[in-house]
Amino acid sequence: MAGGHISLVELKKRFGAVTAVDGISVEIEPGEFFSLLGPSGCGKTTTLRMVAGFEEPTSGAIFLDGSDVGRLPPNKRNVNTVFQNYALFPFLNVADNVRFGLRYQRLTKSEVNRKVGEALDLVQLGSYQRRRPGQLSGGQQQRVALARALVLNPAVLLLDEPLGALDAKLRRALQVELKALQERVGITFLYVTHDQEEALTMSDRLAVMSNGCIAQLGSPRQVYEEPTDAFVADFLGISNLMEAVALGPGGGDGLGGASCRLKLGDFELRATCGALDALGDVKLAIRPERVQLRPYGDTGLNRVPGMVERVVFLGSASQVLARLAPGATLHCLLHNDGEPVTWRQGDPVSVELPPDALRVLPNGSATVKEIREETLGDEPPDLAGSAPQPSGRLT
Repeated sequence: MAGGHISLVELKKRFGAVTAVDGISVEIEPGEFFSLLGPSGCGKTTTLRMVAGFEEPTSGAIFLDGSDVGRLPPNKRNVNTVFQNYALFPFLNVADNVRFGLRYQRLTKSEVNRKVGEALDLVQLGSYQRRRPGQLSGGQQQRVALARALVLNPAVLLLDEPLGALDAKLRRALQVELKALQERVGITFLYVTHDQEEALTMSDRLAVMSNGCIAQLGSPRQVYEEPTDAFVADFLGISNLMEAVALGPGGGDGLGGASCRLKLGDFELRATCGALDALGDVKLAIRPERVQLRPYGDTGLNRVPGMVERVVFLGSASQVLARLAPGATLHCLLHNDGEPVTWRQGDPVSVELPPDALRVLPNGSATVKEIREETLGDEPPDLAGSAPQPSGRLT
């Protein structure tokens, strides 16, 4: 099965006065597992429906392997869709459900049977051909829907939250299976989900959407570890967000690279990630697994006194909620290594926020460069030293 290259160019969709998709542009490479991730109403499903042909764009273009398909009907596009509701025919057995999509193709009976058998073997249901959908589990029904879509050899497979109706344990198992299946068939998967774990587990790249725009695009690791703004940091996984004041670049602090000096209440911190040239009000983000708890009174760089408010056992880890002296409450994740967690509610602690884990996020604050340019407006801009600022739209 050949992969398909998708190119979305300034794609917009309006429903009356409401703009559901607001000029997104993105390239999806052949054979890539690409996810659109975001909360309800962000425009991800509308984008997928436009690629499928179920919605017509208000403006912009959709290219599939170099051809503009934005105005073509769904049956004229070399794509297929798997929905959250698998829409299997309850009166047909598994083989006939898969065979249904081949009824208008000029194939002999033996060719149809061969294709159906290959598709069912691909999803490991070759021995279930005679069963009805009502005799299958939710995960097996999902595989039948995949086989029915793949039997047509589409260049692109579109998946609209296909695991949403399954229980948590089955969803996790099928996440791994679905990614392995995509790698075997080698075609492009465009996957829509609001589940961060699904997007991180399966995607080669993902786009986080907000208010019809792409807030950030990148690999799962990039988006998780290097969020460009507070929305992405807060939406993708659990992130501790704190209000702080940026004082400008750090110096002589022994960190071996660029850093930013920050004030969190009465405590001064250093950060080496994010908008290091920010000044004024900013947000600080740090993931729970990077927060370290030390004995109370422990001193050193980026230590802030606090108190344990709650300890929650999660099985594979324990979550500790600690309130810092300046007032912010942080989540700290302690992985279960066999040793008991000794922290208890009410314990005083020293909370370490490593500089390389602490990320400065813009909060409408001016940067050092912007203030310098505003003050020295008659001087030519330093283009070599300028850096693009993150925006809500990616082109």
